[in-house]
Amino acid sequence: MNVSAHHKLFAMVMSLGLIAGCSSTGETTEDGAYGSDVSAVDQEGGSTVYGGDDDGGVSSSEMSEEQRREAEARAARAEEAAMREITTFYFDFDTSEIKTEARDVLVAHARFLQANPGQNVRIEGHADERGTKEYNLALGERRANAIERFLIVNGASRGQTETISYGEEKPAVMGSSESAWAQNRRVELVFQ
Repeated sequence: MNVSAHHKLFAMVMSLGLIAGCSSTGETTEDGAYGSDVSAVDQEGGSTVYGGDDDGGVSSSEMSEEQRREAEARAARAEEAAMREITTFYFDFDTSEIKTEARDVLVAHARFLQANPGQNVRIEGHADERGTKEYNLALGERRANAIERFLIVNGASRGQTETISYGEEKPAVMGSSESAWAQNRRVELVFQ
């Protein structure tokens, strides 16, 4: 009978321990830290993705310098590829000056053309409907030439580029509002 009382007492202590262990609320302690089931991130050692007891995770602290450089190079190539998805560049009213925000994208296009000498691009200049047809053709040509010069200065070959001006003849958006005009003042790159 004495053994049975010890078993019951032992079972109660274990039950209370289990209940106490499962009742963690994640609340902060007096010093602002979390409970024992949450650990701080190691700022120097990197992070681990799925790092259970079997050491099957991937840790950034275990990457070699060469692997890090390769990962950075892949990320840079992916970023350049994403920038090359942009093929339309907009201009302010009555100007052929390339906007600052377009320069990095154009550099990515120039590097692509430099790395792929068999690739050609047609640079199409456009204008909005304001002005005479002759003036808008000339403005579209100035815009296309500005983009062509920028590409060549940054690595493209002159033999890879062709410029054409459509002036106001091929609007991207129909209408006579500032919004429509802004979308029609553009240069488009058409890769061939």
